[in-house]
Amino acid sequence: MAKRRYVAPARGALAPGVAAHPIFAGFHAHRPWLDDDAWPTLAMLNAALAERGVEQRFVAQDAHLLADGLHYETRIAERGGIATRTENWHDLLNALAWIEHPALKRALNRRQVGEIAHVGLAQRSRAQCALTHFDEGGAVVLLRDAGLLALWDAHDWHGLFWREREAWTEGRAEVRVFGHALLEHALTPGQLITAKCLAVLVGDAEQIEAADAARSMRTHARAVLATADAIASAWVLNDPQELRPLPLSGIPGWHEASADTAFYRDAGCFRPLRAGRIYPAPLSIG
Repeated sequence: MAKRRYVAPARGALAPGVAAHPIFAGFHAHRPWLDDDAWPTLAMLNAALAERGVEQRFVAQDAHLLADGLHYETRIAERGGIATRTENWHDLLNALAWIEHPALKRALNRRQVGEIAHVGLAQRSRAQCALTHFDEGGAVVLLRDAGLLALWDAHDWHGLFWREREAWTEGRAEVRVFGHALLEHALTPGQLITAKCLAVLVGDAEQIEAADAARSMRTHARAVLATADAIASAWVLNDPQELRPLPLSGIPGWHEASADTAFYRDAGCFRPLRAGRIYPAPLSIG
């Protein structure tokens, strides 16, 4: 049986409080664009992009635009136009990713265009698949405790999310969700959502107290920029197998069942490690 395609709820039909879920924490500044009855206009999105000093602009994806015959990524690189469907959740969330994480989006675009030049339009390279998986369903995970990495490597989900629950509330592990398709799925509460992640390990020089929110935000910003640099330089995302799956539903408080230890044993998102699967070392800062 073919997998059923996800359809996001209509605007105005979202469950109350959906945008307050932690998965949308990185987009808090633009929460009204998720909550309000009206869709933001392209002019509003472009104004926010300009405030971030980004040269690219969102342009309406219509027949006139598509008549140029350019590939989506090529159009961004050559003309600075990000084709965007109006009144569309997927494209709105992609726009938010551009606004909040322009360095990541530019790095992904640069790599995609390079791969297109290398392999052409008739096929896709392993790197293109990895880049797309991260763009659509990715997250950057900041770890301040190297011991958590061993649990993650082993797919010891009970250990990572239950025995080490405090790691996710004390700041030893932080997630910044980036993938716009992943965010779109989160518009329907209660789904079991798994991100495809790049991990960043914080060195001793960057260790902080969890209560120091300002320094925590700066460290996370450095981690995201380090990730963007690694993508742009082709140090990472050359193969989809580099990406680490992380069932976001397991993070304490991210799913209504996460307070029950049995959840980590029974839920389908907590898959065992496949034989022979080995993840690359994380990026590091500090």
